[in-house]
Amino acid sequence: MVIEQIYSDNPYRNFHYLIGCPDTGEALAVDPLEVDRVLAKAAERGWRITQVLNTHEHPDHIGGNEKIIAATGAKLLAHAGAKGRIPGIDRGLQAGDVIPIGKSGELEVLDTPGHTMSHVCLFCRGDRPGLISGDTLFNAGAGNCHHGGHPVQLYHTFVEQLARLPDATQVYPGHDYIVNNLRFTLDREPDNAQAAALLRQVEHQDPHHARLTTLGEEKQINTFFRLTSPTVIARLREAFPDLPEQPSPQDVFLRLRELRNNW
Repeated sequence: MVIEQIYSDNPYRNFHYLIGCPDTGEALAVDPLEVDRVLAKAAERGWRITQVLNTHEHPDHIGGNEKIIAATGAKLLAHAGAKGRIPGIDRGLQAGDVIPIGKSGELEVLDTPGHTMSHVCLFCRGDRPGLISGDTLFNAGAGNCHHGGHPVQLYHTFVEQLARLPDATQVYPGHDYIVNNLRFTLDREPDNAQAAALLRQVEHQDPHHARLTTLGEEKQINTFFRLTSPTVIARLREAFPDLPEQPSPQDVFLRLRELRNNW
């Protein structure tokens, strides 16, 4: 199984993904908004797209469905709870479902509410595990909850699902937001040397060849995983004087998400 990341060059800074089986040439396209770029990459690889998957229902993730399905005849997969919001779903997904890709690959479906309440992430097992994380987890950041989501659910997704995946898991997000996310981490935790070093690496990078992160790195440089950091808590209490000296991890996450909304 091979994962191809495709940068959109659009104002939303979308990443699209093609996940292909080298043995059969079958491929799954994830959130293919910029359809021509995705079809071109599939042709370059010699792959045929047999499945399209939407991580969630927002227009910048489902906007290419009609065009790519017309071009390929692919089946559409999405969260079972999104059937009223994503037209034409052929397979509604639930936690624990397995999506085969040709002969060489399988994706495990994670039900990951928070950004929206009908959001899935895809976990790729193997020697080099990967997580197609949509708008739930970004490199160094977390999704917002503005349009149909809830921050409490996002917190539970982070601590009860994402944080328990192997540290070696490569994170493949739905957008290129790493620079701003690292700047937010450093605003909250100025003494985070690893975040500062990574920001120097990526602040002028070409997003067509993006520096991705692993979950192990995320636990060091993503403030939404650093909920017990003394610096994070002390800085947070400056913004929220009513926060206890020893707040719960959930309280820290929710206040961080509140700050990030307007940062």
